[in-house]
Amino acid sequence: MRALNIAATGMSAQQMRVEVISNNLANMNTTGYNARRAEFSDLHYQQMTRAGSINAADGTVVPAGVQLGLGVRPAAVSVNVAQGSLSQTSGDLDVAIEGLGYLEVTLPSGLPAYTRDGGLNRTGDGLIVTSDGYTVAPGITIPNDARSISINADGEVYAYFSDRVEPEVLGQFTLAGFANQRGLEAIGSNLFVETAASGPALVGQPGQDGLGLLRQGYLEDSSVDAVREITDLIEAQRGYELNAKVITAADQMLSATTQIR
Repeated sequence: MRALNIAATGMSAQQMRVEVISNNLANMNTTGYNARRAEFSDLHYQQMTRAGSINAADGTVVPAGVQLGLGVRPAAVSVNVAQGSLSQTSGDLDVAIEGLGYLEVTLPSGLPAYTRDGGLNRTGDGLIVTSDGYTVAPGITIPNDARSISINADGEVYAYFSDRVEPEVLGQFTLAGFANQRGLEAIGSNLFVETAASGPALVGQPGQDGLGLLRQGYLEDSSVDAVREITDLIEAQRGYELNAKVITAADQMLSATTQIR
C-alpha cells in the first residue's frame, strides 16, 4: 500500500511548511527580517510501464506509460529578499539600508558576518557596535565629548562638538553586496555569513555599484505579511488533514483485505 508512505511524506512536508510559517510570524517585528518560504519537489517515480516502450509484436508504442509517484520532499527554504518598510525612530545610531546591501560586522572569532539590522549602539569607549556587541566595519569610534553625530546617505559619519563650528569626519560605513543573496546562511541574531552559493562579499560605498543608501533615524521593518502567512497556515493545515485522511482510507482498505473470508 504505497498510499501510506506517500501520505506520510505529504504530512511531513506540510508540517515543515507550518514550521516555516510559525518562524515568520514569530519574527514579524524583527528588524530587517526577510520572510521565508518552504519549497517542495516530487519524489522519484516508479516506472510500471515506460512511455514509448513497444507493447505488441506489430510495433505498437505505449503513448503514456504508467508512472507512480512516491510522494514529496523538501527542496529548499527560500528567502524573500524584498525590502521591508522603513520606520522612523529618530535615533542617532539607527540606520536603515534603502536598497541592496548589508552592514559588515566582525564576530568574536574574527570572521565577518552581515546584517540589515541597523539598530546600532556604542560601547563605553565610543566604538559603534550592533545590539549584540559586534563591531561594525570599518570600526568607527565616537569621541566622548561629541555633542551629536550625523550619518549621511553615503555612510559618512560626522561628529559635532560644542566648541567647534565645523563637524569632524569620523569614518564611513561600507556595504557588502552578493551575487546571490538567497545563498547566505542565517546564523541567528539577524546575522548572515557567506557561502559558496552566495558568492564572495563585494564591499563598496553606499550608493555605488548597485548598493543602497543609508537613512539615519530609520529602521527596516520585517517583510512578513501577516495576512498572507495566516492564509498559508490555513492552507497547510488543510493539506495536513487531507494527507491524514489518505492514511485513514488506506488503513481501512488494508483492514478490508484482512476480513475477506
